[in-house]
Amino acid sequence: MIKPHEATKHWSKVEYLHETVRNPNIHIRGVHSYYSNAWSGSFEESVVRYLYGDDYSLKAWEPAWPIDQLHIGDYVCIGAEAVILLGGNHTHRTDWFSLYPFPEFIIDAYAGKGDTVIGDGAWIGMRAMILPGITIGEGAIIASGAIVTKDVAPYSVVAGNPAVSVKLRFAAATVDKLLALKIYDWAPAKFEALKPLLCANDIEALELASTRFDEGSA
Repeated sequence: MIKPHEATKHWSKVEYLHETVRNPNIHIRGVHSYYSNAWSGSFEESVVRYLYGDDYSLKAWEPAWPIDQLHIGDYVCIGAEAVILLGGNHTHRTDWFSLYPFPEFIIDAYAGKGDTVIGDGAWIGMRAMILPGITIGEGAIIASGAIVTKDVAPYSVVAGNPAVSVKLRFAAATVDKLLALKIYDWAPAKFEALKPLLCANDIEALELASTRFDEGSA
């Protein structure tokens, strides 16, 4: 039997993270980032793993170590069944003879990896996995099924297990110009006005329009 909530799921529907995320250790920038949850549970139920701050952990125990944070920029697209691993299970010390997390040594066993950051405009492909402490740069693409073990440069494409750089989306000079424009820091009015140029690939036209907009609004 199909449950009522399952009947409403469809691949063309998305979950906007700023509307659903409740974990205080997940930080969502802006109102446009989404998760395509048609084939899984919600973002917090399915994608985010081992992060203190969900309903159960908040009630069950107090953390004995600093909690890694998850930061997600604006206009981030996260494909179905992606996984973002956080640091809550880092109690398997590879530099100890035993990997087992014995309760009496659990505090010493914990080794945090630091915060995980997904930059503005990034695209995380279906069933990709991001390991803890990773920074994914602005506009980067994580291919479907990729296992990300290292930081990802802005506007680059990575794929494979472990994920390696496949290419830059644009020439290096263009990437530098895009980062200098700070597109995702623009005021909503500017972003909306220049959206047609963002949905294109003429960097000179975008730079010129940005300058003219700023001059006109000064």
